[in-house]
Amino acid sequence: MKIALFSDVHANLPAFEAFLNNLDSRKPDAVYCLGDLIGYNVWPNEVVDEVRKRGIATLAGNHDLKIKKLETLPHHLNETGKAYAYHLVNPSNRVYLASLPAHIRLEYKLQDELLNIVLAHGSTRSINEYVLENFDKAYMEQMMSEASADVLCVGHSHKPFHRTVETVTGTFKHIINIGSVGKPKDGDPRGCYVLLTLTDESTLRNQDSIKVEFVRFGYDVERAAKAVENSPLPNEFGDALRRSE
Repeated sequence: MKIALFSDVHANLPAFEAFLNNLDSRKPDAVYCLGDLIGYNVWPNEVVDEVRKRGIATLAGNHDLKIKKLETLPHHLNETGKAYAYHLVNPSNRVYLASLPAHIRLEYKLQDELLNIVLAHGSTRSINEYVLENFDKAYMEQMMSEASADVLCVGHSHKPFHRTVETVTGTFKHIINIGSVGKPKDGDPRGCYVLLTLTDESTLRNQDSIKVEFVRFGYDVERAAKAVENSPLPNEFGDALRRSE
C-alpha cells in the first residue's frame, strides 16, 4: 500500500501543478491532503477546484478555516496582506473549506497487530501547534497516546522530518512531518511530499518496515513569486518562496 501525503500548498499553482505531475508518475494507491490549500498566493480556486475534482480526502488547515471569518475581513488586499487573498475564494469553495474534518484516521491490521495512522494539520491537540523534530520524547509519546496514533503525520511547520520513538514495550512510534508543496521553509525551494509504504511485513516491532520517502520536486518558483509581486500581496511572500523560509 503506497500512500501519498501532501500539505500546505498555499494557493501556489505552479508548485501544485508540478506536484500533481510527479504524483501521477508515482501512481500511489491513496492520496491525502493535510490542509492549507489557500493563503499567500493568488490561485486558491484553481488549487481547491483540482483537489475537489480528484476527490482527494483533505483535512482542514489553519488558513482553510479562516475562510469562516471572511465576513470580517476587508474585501481587498490591504498593504499588510492581512487578507492573504482569502477574498478570492469563490462561494462554493468557501463552503467546502469550512466543512473539512480536523483529523483523518486510517486503521490497518498487519502482522496480526493493529496499526493506527493519524493525520493532522498542526497536531492532534491543536491545528496551530508546530510539531518539530526536536520535541521532547515524553511529550511526543503522550500526544500520540492520547490520539491512539502509532504513526502521526502532520504539516503546518513546512519543515519535513521522520522521527521514530521506541516505547517501553519495544515497539516504535513514527512521527512524520510531510513538509510543504507550495511554501517550503527548510532552505530547499523545491516542493515536498511523502510516500508512505506499508507491506504485509510492516510491523511496529521493526522501525524500518514502514517506509517513508520524502519526494522533492522542482517548479517555476519565479512564476509563483512574480504572481505575488504583481498583486497587492506583500512582496515578502514572493521573496520567501525564493529563500525557502
